[in-house]
Amino acid sequence: MTTSRAGRLLRKPEDPQRATFLELFFDLAFVYVLTQLSRVLSQDLTWRGAFHMLVLLLAVWWVWCSTATVPDRFDPQRPTIQLLVIATLVGSLVMAVALPAVFGAQGLIFAGAYVAVQVGRSLGLLIALRGHELQRGALRVLIWFCVSAVPWIAGALVHGTAREALWALAVAIDYLAGKLRYRTPGLGRSPPAELPSAAEHLAERHRQFFIIALGELILVSASTLGGSGFATDRTAAFLVSIATTVLLWRIYIYRAGELSAAAIGGSPDPARLGLSAFYAHLVMVTGVVVTAVGAELVIAHPTGHAQTAWIAVILGGPALFLAGRARFEYAVFSRVSPDRPLGLLALAVLAPVMLLVPPLVAALAATAVLAGVAVADAAGARGRPPEPPSPPG
Repeated sequence: MTTSRAGRLLRKPEDPQRATFLELFFDLAFVYVLTQLSRVLSQDLTWRGAFHMLVLLLAVWWVWCSTATVPDRFDPQRPTIQLLVIATLVGSLVMAVALPAVFGAQGLIFAGAYVAVQVGRSLGLLIALRGHELQRGALRVLIWFCVSAVPWIAGALVHGTAREALWALAVAIDYLAGKLRYRTPGLGRSPPAELPSAAEHLAERHRQFFIIALGELILVSASTLGGSGFATDRTAAFLVSIATTVLLWRIYIYRAGELSAAAIGGSPDPARLGLSAFYAHLVMVTGVVVTAVGAELVIAHPTGHAQTAWIAVILGGPALFLAGRARFEYAVFSRVSPDRPLGLLALAVLAPVMLLVPPLVAALAATAVLAGVAVADAAGARGRPPEPPSPPG
């Protein structure tokens, strides 16, 4: 009877693979999370600040990924699954509130919320799956999150470089666990059957999170303009930011974004391709967050003196996006369009020159590069038959 009760939590193969309202509700929290992450970087535009933002982004991304796979395997209409997802939403918001001061006074709040979310969700699944064969998988995940909890909490109790090192170690443990499919002594590693593999659902979740990131870019741009006043130069900078957002969306969705579900479904190892797509989206989302920081600077200081760090984020954000988009394209088609590396090269060549011009001009240059990539996509598709997905392997 216990096995039957646990089995009812599973998502049936014939169930619709579309994302549910529960998942969309969960995603709302991450608009705020990404906005707070951009604040972390904008407050400290140094290599150390970039490192802080990266560690925190990796942490919140892993929370989202770990939670996004739950409705892939389990029925989101079940109260148990809904409770786990909503509890994660609350924990994610607590983490987000603590983000701006996370390497200061609020480190323990962030780390405690992170550990509570990851360990609590895994423990909840372990209990709910009592007597079911998938309980071993939940136990593997729980053990790994308990291991990473040690440097997370230890790092929150120290300061400075020690906290940075311990939290970097904690993030590395979490990502290593996923890479190893949660291999655990005595329990082995998660077999492919236990990994998320609903192609349409995974692809849709990828797209939805990227749209969330674009929403954060729009939110930052609009709020910065509202706080700075509608001067002509600031309004022009705002319009450039919106144009950049549109181009990021257009480049993302072109072909690979549309066919990712078919690629995952047709892959000999859907779980591995899905994981590869998750990492590619991590790079793209990082690029969008950095682009948001650049947009905030440009709108607030459109004709000011361009500092090196400013140019790094103004051009670096689009560069990161293009790099992630190239990786995503390779995952779907086993090749990369030439305009992706050419766009990266153009941004690199422009960087030294942009130090001599106002930030608004640098933003225009980055937007022009993205426009060139988008135009190349459109030109390449004209008169050519649709290309089927052809993932590696």
